[in-house]
Amino acid sequence: MNKNIYVDFDDCLCETAKSFSKLVADMFGKNVPYEDIKYFDLKRSFNLTDEQYDEMMIEGHTEKVLLSYEETPGASDTLRGWMAQGHSVSVITGRPDSAYVASRKWLDEHGLGEARLYCLNKYGRDSFIKNSEFNLELEDYYRMNFDIAVEDSPSAFKYFDHLKDVKVMVFNRPWNEESALPGDNYCRCLSWTEIKNKAF
Repeated sequence: MNKNIYVDFDDCLCETAKSFSKLVADMFGKNVPYEDIKYFDLKRSFNLTDEQYDEMMIEGHTEKVLLSYEETPGASDTLRGWMAQGHSVSVITGRPDSAYVASRKWLDEHGLGEARLYCLNKYGRDSFIKNSEFNLELEDYYRMNFDIAVEDSPSAFKYFDHLKDVKVMVFNRPWNEESALPGDNYCRCLSWTEIKNKAF
């Protein structure tokens, strides 16, 4: 039976936090290694002012930077395999709509042209890039159904509460290592190989 699969973009498909660690060092001279990013709130993790955070987020969502993010090992191969089996893959990202074109290009360049891409207002963060709109608001998302989800952010776990049968694969990252998983349908995974082996 074919499945509907939700996949988060940043730090599931690509190594966004590692890139932000380098970006913050270059922009502000702050040395915070990836392993020390203990909070999903990057402003807190990097100890940034409001102005620095805004600057970082704007720079981090430029096309040049978005296209430079390295793939998380095994991500594309796993998703291509699932789609070849007939499963439907939707990449649901909290990136702003202004990042859609570059994000779509990244997926296409990694052989994921068949995957759908949606920009969802997950975190209400559209203020850091002015005059941008999201493709999906939460009321649109809640009309969608997923059987499997791949997510790294504890802040996003609540968006699966309405999906009683969803199996959530939590990609283990420094900022979620100490987070309690909400239910038995959540499974912590260290790699895409583990996700692939446990998802079905």
